[in-house]
Amino acid sequence: MALADNTRPDPDRKFVRHAMQTALLDPDHERDLATRWREDDDEEALHELTSAYVRLVISMAGKFRNYGLPMSDLIQEGNIGLMQAAARFEPSRDVRFSTYASWWIRSSIQDFVLRNWSIVRTGTTAAQKSLFFNLKRLRAKINDLDGDTLSEESRDWIAQQLGVPARDVEKMAARLSASDKSLNAPVAEDGQSQFQDLMPDELNPTPEQSVMEERDGAQRRRWIAEAMSRLSPREQTIIRARKLRDESVTLESLGEQLSISKERVRQIEHAALAKLRDSLIKIAGDPETSGILPTV
Repeated sequence: MALADNTRPDPDRKFVRHAMQTALLDPDHERDLATRWREDDDEEALHELTSAYVRLVISMAGKFRNYGLPMSDLIQEGNIGLMQAAARFEPSRDVRFSTYASWWIRSSIQDFVLRNWSIVRTGTTAAQKSLFFNLKRLRAKINDLDGDTLSEESRDWIAQQLGVPARDVEKMAARLSASDKSLNAPVAEDGQSQFQDLMPDELNPTPEQSVMEERDGAQRRRWIAEAMSRLSPREQTIIRARKLRDESVTLESLGEQLSISKERVRQIEHAALAKLRDSLIKIAGDPETSGILPTV
């Protein structure tokens, strides 16, 4: 069996070592490179400009390594931010490229951390990002790192420091203290039961609720059928067309069908609804509270 070659250099370490050894740029040369890239699309100038500040990417990535993501991935995302900075940098402004690039590098790494720290999206607004990346530091500052709950005093102080609502501080503290859990994770030693088996279905009714709804629905249909039988044929036609269909028929269409004016249809409908209410009150109680008929 062949042994692993431990003498081969780690490519990541080689990349970091090379980046840290690259010479920094003086302000004039930096401005010249940025101008050549912006005005002449000089790719050699772009390469020299960005290569000089990869060490800035590595330094920034190191500040986010405690979020459990690979350092190489953080550096890659930081390099994306560095390239975005080079594409937008204006040499005419009296600002060093390193200062300008720092914002883009940090923003790119932060977005990557937020996308990958949890399968549940943690935050998208500036306030939520500020909470995510500063909550632990501020809790440590006031020595309040116990669990997912914050004292009211600590919560209000952090909210004031970051300029966010106190309820957002409490929610973020709870989320950061939790961890992702697979729905297929076993919950018993025999491995037969999974975590998802214990989760209630909040979208669909329980079997008991389904039976109750079906029984109640059948009872309401019987009540309405009995009350409808006490109306005249013309009244039944109008009520069915106007109140018991998914799409109500217009008064004008019913008037043409029954050879009467639409105003007469409205009058018959109003009188028929009054009769229905009286009948339903005698059969089942007040229709306003039982929800048998819609309010008109």
